[in-house]
Amino acid sequence: MKNINIVFLMLLMSSSVMAQQTLTLNACREKSLEHNKSLQSAKLKEEQMDNDVKSYRANYFPKIDIMAGDVYSWGKTELTLPVGGMASNLMTQMAPTLLQSGMITQQQLAGLSQIQIPDQTMEFKIKNTLFAGAVLTQPIYMGGKITAAYKMSRLGKDMAVANIRLRESEVIVETDQAYMLAVKAKKLMEVAKSYKTLLDELQQNVDAAVKHGMKMRNDALKVQVKRSEAELNIQKAENAYRLACMNLCQVIGIDLNSNITVDDKSAISISKFTIDAKQFANASIATRPEYEILQKKSELAQKKVRLAQSDYLPQVALMGGYSYLNGMELDGRKLFDSGSPSIGVTVKIPVLEFFTQGSHKIRSARAEHQIAQLEQEELNEKMTLELAQCANNLSEAILEVDIAKKSKTLAEENMMMSKQQYEVGTEPLSDYLEAQAIWQQASANEIEAMYMCFLANTKYLKASGQLK
Repeated sequence: MKNINIVFLMLLMSSSVMAQQTLTLNACREKSLEHNKSLQSAKLKEEQMDNDVKSYRANYFPKIDIMAGDVYSWGKTELTLPVGGMASNLMTQMAPTLLQSGMITQQQLAGLSQIQIPDQTMEFKIKNTLFAGAVLTQPIYMGGKITAAYKMSRLGKDMAVANIRLRESEVIVETDQAYMLAVKAKKLMEVAKSYKTLLDELQQNVDAAVKHGMKMRNDALKVQVKRSEAELNIQKAENAYRLACMNLCQVIGIDLNSNITVDDKSAISISKFTIDAKQFANASIATRPEYEILQKKSELAQKKVRLAQSDYLPQVALMGGYSYLNGMELDGRKLFDSGSPSIGVTVKIPVLEFFTQGSHKIRSARAEHQIAQLEQEELNEKMTLELAQCANNLSEAILEVDIAKKSKTLAEENMMMSKQQYEVGTEPLSDYLEAQAIWQQASANEIEAMYMCFLANTKYLKASGQLK
């Protein structure tokens, strides 16, 4: 039964190890880019602006409107035509001409005037009347409105694409911070365990020396105190590593309690991080997405001026159409059963609007353009300053890593010498314990320096528009 339990426990441990997922930096970046909600919104915005571009481009093409209707009415109307009065008036007007030409005599004219022609009454019905028509409108000149609106939509799409690049760089920076924080916590945990191993070895040696009367009991107690502190530091390091992994899970969009570990060996080597005056001189903010967004924003404000002006310029359009009407009866006979084409040109020229409100709208748009230019200049200066600061931070971080590596090497050498001197009895235990503590601190400082250097490099790449 005991053997079965041992086998079952081993199976559980092996399944736990197999379930653990090892994440690399590139894998975490990919997951974050897929999971981030703000990046998804930016991509949807780009899709929206792309559809707007297609919509505004359609304004260059003709528009065709089709309409049709069918009206049925049971009502009827009687129309009376004053035929008698019309004939009498006509005869009165033409009589002098007819008499003068000899076509009619005075007696005949008198006879004709005695003739009474009755008025004609006719019945008018709408009944079932069908009408249909199509109108084609082709803009010829709209004051530049169509072109300005289309170019503005193109600028909006370019800004949306640049915003995607901006969001991606921000996500990468956030992911790198979370990943390297987990790497740092893992490395610090390993250092804490290594320090505990040194104290365990020292504890065994001191206990053996105390047992044989070669060391004082006081030495054993000093080592035990240090071992207790080391155990506490290991517990803190393990908690920090667990929280760092949970934070990483949240950033990349997986369950917080996922069993993951980071591959610290896959992290980019700090030794390849270099920066010199020539490299900084070649760096520019022109490749940053923020720079492009500000530039497009200024151009967009300029197009708004053109759009405001177009409202008060002549507008010319070509129109063509075809209409068909079938129905209506007059005295039992259908009046309409035919279609007719038409063509024309419409011209609209605003006159008073420019002086009442147009000039003010144009001035407002020009002021907005000037504001956008000033904002662009100010933020460009701030981005240039940020780039210089990030370059300085990276240069200092690289130097700090170099110093931390040398300090660790010296601490290791000091600890080995202290160990040898303690073993031969030329150095007290307190000095050896201090040498071990110095080595632990130097190792932690090296890890911290490498962590800060990695992040400084990431931020420098973002500030120079090179982060991908």
